[in-house]
Amino acid sequence: MSAMLRSLRIRNLALVEVLEWDLPAGFTAVTGETGAGKSIILGALKFLLGERADRSVVRAGASSAGIEACFSLEETREINLLLEESGIDPCQDGELILKRTIAAEGSGATGRQFINGSSCNLSLLKELGTRLVDLHGPHDHQSLFSRHQQTLLLDRYSEALPLREAYLERRVAVASIIRELAELEASAGGMERIEQLRHEVEEINSASLLADEEEDLNARYKAASNSRRLIELSASVVSRLDDEERGASLALSESTRLLRELSRLDERSAPHLETLERITSDIDSLISDLRDDAETIEVDAGELQQLEDRLNLLSTLRRKYGPSISDVIARATASAALLEKLSGYEGLKSDAEQRLSKARTALRTAADKLAAKRAQGAIKLSKTVARELADLGFKQAGFEIILERQEEPGPDGSEVAEFLFAPNPGEPIKNLRSIASSGEISRVMLALKSALAGQDRIPLLVFDEIDANVGGEIASKVAGKMKELGFGHQVLCITHLPQVAAAATSQFMVVKSVLEGRTETTLSSVEGSNRISEIARMLGGVTDSAKAHAETLIRESLI
Repeated sequence: MSAMLRSLRIRNLALVEVLEWDLPAGFTAVTGETGAGKSIILGALKFLLGERADRSVVRAGASSAGIEACFSLEETREINLLLEESGIDPCQDGELILKRTIAAEGSGATGRQFINGSSCNLSLLKELGTRLVDLHGPHDHQSLFSRHQQTLLLDRYSEALPLREAYLERRVAVASIIRELAELEASAGGMERIEQLRHEVEEINSASLLADEEEDLNARYKAASNSRRLIELSASVVSRLDDEERGASLALSESTRLLRELSRLDERSAPHLETLERITSDIDSLISDLRDDAETIEVDAGELQQLEDRLNLLSTLRRKYGPSISDVIARATASAALLEKLSGYEGLKSDAEQRLSKARTALRTAADKLAAKRAQGAIKLSKTVARELADLGFKQAGFEIILERQEEPGPDGSEVAEFLFAPNPGEPIKNLRSIASSGEISRVMLALKSALAGQDRIPLLVFDEIDANVGGEIASKVAGKMKELGFGHQVLCITHLPQVAAAATSQFMVVKSVLEGRTETTLSSVEGSNRISEIARMLGGVTDSAKAHAETLIRESLI
């Protein structure tokens, strides 16, 4: 066997004070009176493999309960990889040691768990459990309800594991290229970033900037702006003095005419006329001088507009890339250098996208090949399991395997398997999760395990209530299949069926007794006459005929 549970130690759990069990390989039956505590063993395994525990399971009077198991592994690579990812020490000499403590007092976490001596969380124990143990007790079936495990079982049965590996390799390749594209996008900032850099460089370089030009431009613009103002002011003065309708010259001219008429009538006004004529002459000279001065001022309106446009451009560039023109020039240099560095982005992206397209095509091809192999295997496995179920009492049961197509290829391929079962004719077929009877689901698991015995990699199978509503010929069929499973797996079966117990390669009995006023459950190996007596008890009573029948069952199981 690739692995087996070598030992199980239970301390202060429910009715168990101390239980130390060295387990054999092959098929082991666990028997005992109803209520003796056989389920404690199953419960201990469940706690050890990640099920949450309530402190009420601790034996009365004890401060804590403890469960420890040692698995012997032929191949440790896969388990060690899982452990190393979680920072747990790898297996030594092929041994995997699990330990769980459950505290009797406290709130929240009720204990601790360890793998190879290192503390761990419950999720890691559960992950290990899916690889090591199938627990088939009431309402607890670790792998059979998982569609991932169902798909994996189908692939093993269909001999499609090489195709599955090829598909997974293609999937890894696709994921790798997608990560490459994402990293390329992140480092380059994408096409938007490249376009932004290109725009910056073109905008700044097209301006042909000089570090000290803004000061010179401001001086020239100020001078040009003042010249225009001088002309405007001179023109305004001339307009007010020489306006044809309201100017000062018109008023002076009218006033001079009136004074001349007044001086002809009164000689005393002659001086006033001379003064006014002198003022009028001075005004005329002023108007002439202002016009001459304005004509001497040179204003190039086009140049002024150019200066204004240039200053506005510099202001815009400083606001976007500044704060100074020197900073703007430095920004252009830096952006140009980065743009050159990223110049190969488009080529790299195009190459990666082409490789991604090819990788996705290869992934779809691999998925299609895997799907075709699965489809053939699903038909064959369905028929095989149906035959196994018929042997186990489901004469007209329905069993089907459907393959549900996924929108996108996932970790199991382009589809996942779903196992469907109808225990009785006329009932609708349902997925295994919908089956209420633990006895039914245990026998379905037994049928599947029998059909998949050569491909199933989970080493330890634990069955409880496998014998629910089973007797006679069906019980013998159940026993035969359990025995066959024991050739390739380690099988533990808690049973009330004498046929099953007789078929086991080893048998242990659970006994509940009262010692010094305390109820205690113990486990011991039964061999020889003790085994005959225990199987006789299971047959209905320890009588001579029952013992003879028990001997016959054991003898027949050896054939």
